[in-house]
Amino acid sequence: MTTQDFNTTFSVDQTPGEVFNAVNNVRGWWSERIDGDTDQLNDEFTYQRWDLHKCTMKLIEVIPDKKVVWLVLDNYFSFTQDKSEWVDTKIEFDISEKDGKTQLHFTHRGLVPAYECYDICFDAWTSYIKGSLQNLITTGKGQPNPKEELQQN
Repeated sequence: MTTQDFNTTFSVDQTPGEVFNAVNNVRGWWSERIDGDTDQLNDEFTYQRWDLHKCTMKLIEVIPDKKVVWLVLDNYFSFTQDKSEWVDTKIEFDISEKDGKTQLHFTHRGLVPAYECYDICFDAWTSYIKGSLQNLITTGKGQPNPKEELQQN
């Protein structure tokens, strides 16, 4: 069965523990502009990029070296008619071992093609997950949004 939810997968040579730690280092791959904690069950954090996007996440499932799930508590997009797209969706990071490598499967449950932001969000998540997060895992350096970007309104 195929899902319409946005999802992507990659494999790396690093251990499940290294992948898990990188996922939880949200400032290292998504944005340096993260307010709050990002690695323990029930932690809440806020992401903001200029005046384009602001969202608050809650960690609702954390299984070391296996899985992390965020619930989107609040969301705002300046570029959509429905400013609250993403609210109550879930962002899942599933970590497993396959063929001698560690596999990360990313799913944004509820981010579907019917969403106004889908194309933009598809491109952004692909860049953050298969670019920045994968680079953080494999080289120790991601490409998060810089903190100072907030001032470029």
